[in-house]
Amino acid sequence: MNILLRQAIIIDPSSPFHQQKADIFISNGIIISINAKYDGTADKIIELPDLCVSPGWIDIFADFCDPGYEFKETLETGANAAAAGGYTDVFILPHTLPALQNKSLCEYVIQKSKLLPVHLHPIGAVTKNTEGKELTEMYDMEHTGAVAFSDGMNSIQSAGVLLKALQYVKAIDKTIIQIPDDKTINAHGLMNEGLISTGLGLPGKPAIAEEVMIARDIELVKYTGSKLHFTGVSTGKGIDLIRSAKAEGLAVSCSVTPYHLIFTDDDLDQYDTNLKLTPPLRTVADREALKMAVLDGTVYCIATHHTPQDTDNKVIEFEYAKGGIIGLQTSFAVAKTALPGLTEERVIELFCTNAAKIFGLPQRRVEENTVASLTLFSMNAAWTFEKANNLSRSGNSPFFGATFTGKPLGIINKDKLFLNQL
Repeated sequence: MNILLRQAIIIDPSSPFHQQKADIFISNGIIISINAKYDGTADKIIELPDLCVSPGWIDIFADFCDPGYEFKETLETGANAAAAGGYTDVFILPHTLPALQNKSLCEYVIQKSKLLPVHLHPIGAVTKNTEGKELTEMYDMEHTGAVAFSDGMNSIQSAGVLLKALQYVKAIDKTIIQIPDDKTINAHGLMNEGLISTGLGLPGKPAIAEEVMIARDIELVKYTGSKLHFTGVSTGKGIDLIRSAKAEGLAVSCSVTPYHLIFTDDDLDQYDTNLKLTPPLRTVADREALKMAVLDGTVYCIATHHTPQDTDNKVIEFEYAKGGIIGLQTSFAVAKTALPGLTEERVIELFCTNAAKIFGLPQRRVEENTVASLTLFSMNAAWTFEKANNLSRSGNSPFFGATFTGKPLGIINKDKLFLNQL
């Protein structure tokens, strides 16, 4: 297939064409030519206002529910939503049924991924059934293709288990991903503990449940010298702890969700179950601290935490609703809307290059004679996310009808074009 991008703005600091506007000709999945003007023909010509092109984006934390919970999402529907959101690569969470805890299940994801528009990378479970008790055979999964290890939304509660896991992955040079949440501290909290939770009459989950676990896990990294990535960090103090650990030279990194950059616990006044999250939405001060951390480089990645839930688990009383938001199609737009000062270079770091560095993926470039794994997007286009455009099997999003600045346009990947119709 031959594809021609007309007058695309190249956003790739590692490329000699960075910030240049050029015609990009792609043939059989390879970037053949990057020139001011290309006079040849192509099977598909894309010419859009404010068209930007960058190396393909990577999401490091998404639940595709397959195998076991396909009524919420499948690898196919998740991959289509990811492509529409500008992602060429997605890390798949392990808390499926059965869990992604051995090489055959990792191979299942990798083999099915070959037929899909995006690359799906299994995150291997750290413990059997993600129960936090007995370690899995991580070496076998790494050899098969597991990109990292985590118990997904089930953060590892035992310091002893996490210590052994960190020692294990050091030998194979892999990273553990952890949601910091000490479940022994008010395990039944439904939202951030504070004035808002008191006023709404809902049990709260205090910020210290996150911060205590971050502090504990940093000490374990000091002891083992291993690599640990915190995801879904939601408090200002948590960010400060990670910033200090990085200053000490520890192999600690972190990501935040787009939702924690735009919503706070104030937004739960209508008991919207789509805003019930893990970690919960925090205060305005916490949100502003996260924004600053994104801008100053403390935060390495934006992670979607794409969590499909069926209607029965969302259209229900707040107390009984399950947490999570679908977010692959809106992640970039939410981040760009929340942080209008976000530069093109910082976007590429947050959505692409930093994740590749942390997790050992090949660094892709927008250069001639390289594989075309590209994201197409607009930094300034205004658009509205409608239910008719949702490609996920689930619909638990608070953003239907919302207008954003910054629009994912699609991807070129695996010698295929997925052009977004939003």
